[in-house]
Amino acid sequence: MAHPVLTLARNCARPIFMVLGIGTFLAILGPFGSYTFGWPLVWLYWTGFIALGAVIGYAVGHFMPLWLPKAPEWLVYVASAMVVSIPITAAVTWVNIRAGGEGAPVNIVFVYSLVLVISGFATSVIYVVERLSKRSASQEDVPARAGAALIDKLPVKLKTAQIFSMNAEDHYLRVRTDRGDALILMRLSDAVAACEALDGARTHRSWWVARAAVEDIRKSDGRGVLVLMDGVEAPVSRTYYPALRDAGWF
Repeated sequence: MAHPVLTLARNCARPIFMVLGIGTFLAILGPFGSYTFGWPLVWLYWTGFIALGAVIGYAVGHFMPLWLPKAPEWLVYVASAMVVSIPITAAVTWVNIRAGGEGAPVNIVFVYSLVLVISGFATSVIYVVERLSKRSASQEDVPARAGAALIDKLPVKLKTAQIFSMNAEDHYLRVRTDRGDALILMRLSDAVAACEALDGARTHRSWWVARAAVEDIRKSDGRGVLVLMDGVEAPVSRTYYPALRDAGWF
């Protein structure tokens, strides 16, 4: 289990880098005359406002689904950009007045429109990054599955089950899963080939075992027994013991 501090650091790293990245990008562009502040003030100006907008946007993004549970995700981001632009406009106006003198003229509608453009840009970047991150995470969460050559022979209720072990019984194959077992007509060698994507191995000339299904191990004199999650004991022969030992099973 990851240390809480490391988990917190990983969770905070992406938003921090995004704030710094967007702020630095805008500071380099110096839009709306902000380049006149010079470095590093223009960088502090933009990263500060982007950070403030991120905090407010996070709050809006958290509470809006509670207020509007059926709202599509894109609408939440659009609404966040519009709401965030209100306090940011007030903050920008105050900073610009202080920088230009108390008597500097201010057009709130104009300032809000400019802030909304920036908020829309920052929100779009965040939206794209979040979508890509979710897509990547969903792809990583998809468990490996056996090939169609084996899956097609299993009963419907076992087709998406986690395979624990397989062993040959005469001309048939006993496939054990977390949802039960089934006896199918298939050679063990063909079934093992179909399970190439799974983390498992031959333990005996008549057995194949999924590594995740092993709960206990008993070994002696170059042989062993794997006690599986369903209580089945799979033998480990002298032939396969060295390869399993080298792979870290023992």
